[in-house]
Amino acid sequence: MKMLQVLWLVLGLSCATAWTAPVLIVADEFPAMEEFARQLQKQENLDSQLVKQTEMPGELKSFKAVVVYIHGKLAPTAEKAFVDYTQAGGKLIVLHHSISSGKRANEHWFPFLGVTLPTGDVNQGGYKWTEGVTMDIVNLATNHFITTNKLKYDSQFSFAEAGKPELTLPGFTLHESEVYLNHLLKGERTLLLGLKYKDAKTGKAWAQSHAGWYRTSGKGWIYYFLPGHSIREFQHPAYLRILLNAVVHQPNQSN
Repeated sequence: MKMLQVLWLVLGLSCATAWTAPVLIVADEFPAMEEFARQLQKQENLDSQLVKQTEMPGELKSFKAVVVYIHGKLAPTAEKAFVDYTQAGGKLIVLHHSISSGKRANEHWFPFLGVTLPTGDVNQGGYKWTEGVTMDIVNLATNHFITTNKLKYDSQFSFAEAGKPELTLPGFTLHESEVYLNHLLKGERTLLLGLKYKDAKTGKAWAQSHAGWYRTSGKGWIYYFLPGHSIREFQHPAYLRILLNAVVHQPNQSN
């Protein structure tokens, strides 16, 4: 009988501590997020739980941050959990294809993020993705913690969106990557990263400012970062450091 009581006590403690990691990572492609989780622990001493969206805990409020890396369909139950967590005061970090055309089917996701992906021709403002490309990532916030803390950039780029003055800004280049053009952003947010991309077929050059940003939502915060096509991008020292900085960033501070 005593042995049975001890067993139940151990099981109870195990259940009580199953979700004590400060960061939850929800994914449907795992090698890249396994690498990110390893670097979170190695560089910031932060443990994480990596789960499928069908395996999420019932409550998210205990997590310091929730990272979303979902390529396929976003289940309505997970969508609601992410929205509720953020608006109650949580920090949601949305990566790469977590904003993609397949999420148009979700009722709340894009309004919650303040993003639309317009349909139509890319040259007329329609959304388009292309993989296997070279893409430059540009630091648009040269005094911000997320884009400066423990960071060294290996390049300088001229950057000018349509109708705006040209600037010379630090950044880095990603190869065999995936670019998303014409995210339409609605509502106020802090812009962190831009992208530069030249279409190999048409020769058209693009410069857009939606590759990294954060904004408020209810009592909480949403962060988005566009790169993340493969595990290599989570091994790139500058991009990895930006993501780690986002996890530890205190958004109520001025920067």
